Amino acid sequence: MKLEIITPDKKLFEGSVKSAVFPGSEGSFGLLNNHAPMIATLKAGTIELTEESNNKVSFDVKGGVVEVFKNKVTVLAE
Repeated sequence: MKLEIITPDKKLFEGSVKSAVFPGSEGSFGLLNNHAPMIATLKAGTIELTEESNNKVSFDVKGGVVEVFKNKVTVLAE
């Protein structure tokens, strides 16, 4: 799935990932390929990604919103 992490200052990440784990405001949650469409809010925490190459990447965020639609994940983060 394609994933973008955007902050007010810059784009932190853009690429294909196998999986992603987010610090949701109601508890952490994970996404895999072909996930159902959804919108969720984030609390302060760490976004953990596994890239197609099995490389692990993480980003600390202060909050934000995640949108999932047709294998595209967009994160608007603080």
